[in-house]
Amino acid sequence: MDPCTDCIALLLQTMGGTFSRELGIDLSSCGRIELGKWLLAAKLFGARISSRTAARTYRELERRGIVLPAQILHAGWDGLVEALDAGGYVRYDFSTATKLLSIMKDVQEVYGGDLNNLHDQARDARDLEARLKGLGKGIGDVTVNIFLRELRSLWTKARPALSLPAELAACRLGLIAKGNPLAALEGVWSRYQGCGWDFRDFEAALVRLGKDYCKKGRHGLCPLRNLCPSGREWGP
Repeated sequence: MDPCTDCIALLLQTMGGTFSRELGIDLSSCGRIELGKWLLAAKLFGARISSRTAARTYRELERRGIVLPAQILHAGWDGLVEALDAGGYVRYDFSTATKLLSIMKDVQEVYGGDLNNLHDQARDARDLEARLKGLGKGIGDVTVNIFLRELRSLWTKARPALSLPAELAACRLGLIAKGNPLAALEGVWSRYQGCGWDFRDFEAALVRLGKDYCKKGRHGLCPLRNLCPSGREWGP
């Protein structure tokens, strides 16, 4: 195995794959229910809050049966705030509850509760992103990127840019250089035959590495430091 292959194998082994799979959301068939769940999760992950808290909050909402657009609208603002608080999403509970109600109202009324309709009506990748941002008043660039990156190859128009944490991690690992990072990273992946993994897993693993280690300066604790050209200087 070459150093690049070793690096990718260890990255996937230690960081794991897609966030949706971690939450038990199966996007493979792009079913209406699973897409609705993932939109909720992406919105939770999109705030300036830890991924662990966002995941815990999603599971609390799921436990209460408040994950689909109709269920969220039925729960109402008070029900959402209570569930968000129970999941530990306290800092953004009021604003997130308000935004979720606005977003899910549009999903129901404009797209019949099925995000596949949103995708089908979009002219291209740029219009798809614009339509997602146009849901309610609470979807920004980060949430759109989170939502769409795990739909690469599943939705034909899902083509978001590589997120900054993923790009940072890929550059630190020496997998790519600056300049058209998504195409470069896809080229790297095309040379790696990872049984049971796909590019979406690779990207999600890089996001985790970038957020949890590269951005926080935790180089000495990074599980890939011995394979990382940027991390060897930090020692054990």
